[in-house]
Amino acid sequence: MMLLAIPGFDGNQSSLNPVGPGAAHIEFEFSLIFWITTAVYCLVLLLLVISVIRKKNTLDEFPDPLPTNEADERRMRFSVGLAVGVTVVLLFTMLVGSFETSHALGSMNPENALTIDVYGHQWWWEVQYPNNEAYKTVVTANEIHVPAGVPIRIHGTSRDVIHSFWAPNVQGKRDLIPGYETEALMQVDQPGTWRGQCAEYCGEQHAHMSFLMITESKEQFQHWLEKQALSSVAPADAKTAHGQQIFLTHACVLCHTIRGTSAGSRVGPDLTHLASRTTIGAGLLPNTIGNLGGWILNAQALKPGCRMPPNQLSGADLQDLLAYLETLK
Repeated sequence: MMLLAIPGFDGNQSSLNPVGPGAAHIEFEFSLIFWITTAVYCLVLLLLVISVIRKKNTLDEFPDPLPTNEADERRMRFSVGLAVGVTVVLLFTMLVGSFETSHALGSMNPENALTIDVYGHQWWWEVQYPNNEAYKTVVTANEIHVPAGVPIRIHGTSRDVIHSFWAPNVQGKRDLIPGYETEALMQVDQPGTWRGQCAEYCGEQHAHMSFLMITESKEQFQHWLEKQALSSVAPADAKTAHGQQIFLTHACVLCHTIRGTSAGSRVGPDLTHLASRTTIGAGLLPNTIGNLGGWILNAQALKPGCRMPPNQLSGADLQDLLAYLETLK
């Protein structure tokens, strides 16, 4: 918990601030190993200091390392035996704790868990909430909304290279490997926003591949889910109508989806409810109209190597496009 005192470290991406049972088990095991190893380290240093203080020989006079009498030999055997015994007990304590933690994480397998599909891309996260009625399937990016106190099943894979899904406040790491599907059970009991990160080096912008887990009450989550399942609203004035046409007649339509329009590409994030998200660029920037305009014109200047190409737009066209994107809530 001492890390929470560091300026700028607010605890929303820390294994030492668990907000769910999975992270709590991991934090307990970490604390157990940390304090055992710290105690051993301090004891070794103490014995070293005592031996230095009690040293009676000069560098030219080395004592006989072997015991000189039977009493010394018994004392040495006892000391070695005690050290070995304590070492074995401590190692088994950590081993048992590790098994207990693994068992607790593996036993989180409720049948009624909410399934969320997460797909890693270079360098952003695609998030889907599947539904038996296809038109109610929710697709978003870089933000995972979950209800508090409800078991969550994260079902994921990668669309390109190996990524690793890690929300340290919630659960341990889970690798997402191309061609291989994996699942992780987790639960968030405390409402709030918890930051996650790709934990497997995946290329130039690996450090800028984050996501947010936003925990809400069941009622708030259900309201969010219902709104996200809706198609985009039609433009209400000439400015936003022109902005929609800019989107549909320029390179935007080649990579993005906006439900309710003819844009249906799946190369980049689904933008149907772009304006409802708190960040852009996988957590790189706050989702403000200024940042969004800069991202559209030249994302490479903000996130070099990302898949978003520069766009040549006049000032008037950009303003109309931004006005349209602001309606996508």
